[in-house]
Amino acid sequence: MRRNRRQFLGASAGAVITAGLAGLGDRLFTGVFGDTPSPPSTPDESQDQTLDRRDHQLLDDIIRTAWTYFMENGDPETGLVRDRSRSTGPDDRPQASLAAVGFGLTVLALAPDSVDVSRGDSWRRIRKTIRFLHDSLEHHHGFFYHFVHWKTGARYWDCELSSIDTSLCLMGVLVCGECAPDIETRNLCRQIQRRVNWKWLMDEQGFIRHGWKPESGFLKFSWNAYSELLHLYMLAIGAPDHPVPPETWDAIERRWVEFHGHRYIGSYGAFFIHQFSHAWIDFRNRSDRHTNYFTNSVNATLAHRSFCLELSERFPGYEKNIWGITASDSRKGYVAWGGPPLMGPVDGTVVPCAAAGSLPFAPRICLDALHAMREGWGDRVWSRYGFVDAFHPVDEWFNPDVIGIDVGISALMALNLKSGAVWKALESNTTLVSAFNACGFSTPGA
Repeated sequence: MRRNRRQFLGASAGAVITAGLAGLGDRLFTGVFGDTPSPPSTPDESQDQTLDRRDHQLLDDIIRTAWTYFMENGDPETGLVRDRSRSTGPDDRPQASLAAVGFGLTVLALAPDSVDVSRGDSWRRIRKTIRFLHDSLEHHHGFFYHFVHWKTGARYWDCELSSIDTSLCLMGVLVCGECAPDIETRNLCRQIQRRVNWKWLMDEQGFIRHGWKPESGFLKFSWNAYSELLHLYMLAIGAPDHPVPPETWDAIERRWVEFHGHRYIGSYGAFFIHQFSHAWIDFRNRSDRHTNYFTNSVNATLAHRSFCLELSERFPGYEKNIWGITASDSRKGYVAWGGPPLMGPVDGTVVPCAAAGSLPFAPRICLDALHAMREGWGDRVWSRYGFVDAFHPVDEWFNPDVIGIDVGISALMALNLKSGAVWKALESNTTLVSAFNACGFSTPGA
């Protein structure tokens, strides 16, 4: 049965999908998990940030097509952004994703400084979005539902009030609050942030729960182990109102992974866990008592590429410049898959946003991969909104859809590699500065 993203997430929330591949066994994960802190391995030449004209053109194209996606798939009145669309243009699916709204607000605010798109159109849409979020979209204690109708804001699929999706939306709100040319929009952004009562979703151990449903109450699971949660806790710990205790930061479980000489904090999770928080927060020159999280994601990226190349024994479509597996569409619906270690029913599918989401971490190998995909398959993998969400290089299956959060992470990381635009927008944000201080991060230049 083909399942959509909502159905998949509902079935697997809080669980780990660890289906194996027959005949490969432990050969697909020759690394180890451990609890002992250790410095991350040293990055290699893959971090070369020398960009040529061809590289700049690709980055600009990713940013420009993402801007088109968020303009065309955001409702002109509410600003709510469709969770997905056909890659060739908008369709009639009405489900909006609050996470996509956060990515979209960020792209609309910053793309006009990077590529030739309309600043006026961007800010007209942003103002309507912020006003709708502030005045009209249903929330409880400041938290939004995961999926809503893009025109009305009505809850969709009986989904949960989501802490992580609200936090991704808030990151976009923070960007707009820093960049808006008018005081009204800045004030509305602050009010949206300040009404979030982080303490309401805290569990008995002090962690933030995944969410809440009016029919059944708080969800069973909480954000207590390393994942895409870094920005969630930065927002919650640095919040001007209703913050969670800073001690929560160190209480998060951090497991060390070693794979083919690359050592980093990780978990059994899709590859995007090493990317999403970094799209907005600049961890490059800061470390806490555990690690430097930017370098951690560098090493996770290098390990992931090595993992894909090891898979080429079974799936010859994975090559030096054709790699990347993260949560995405498949021929059977939305699936969480990747590694290391092996997670989900990996079948040789390539997900372009896996490489695009690591552009600042390993620019050369990620750019080379994206160039190879676009040049190798042309308009079968690249369309109106950039890369399709996924494709199979051997079976020549090409996903007809794009997904808003995958378009978004690609664009934000392209902006950061090109100019650091997203990081610069939030470098002086008082919430994040407070969180860095409270969590014991070293100060850049100190």
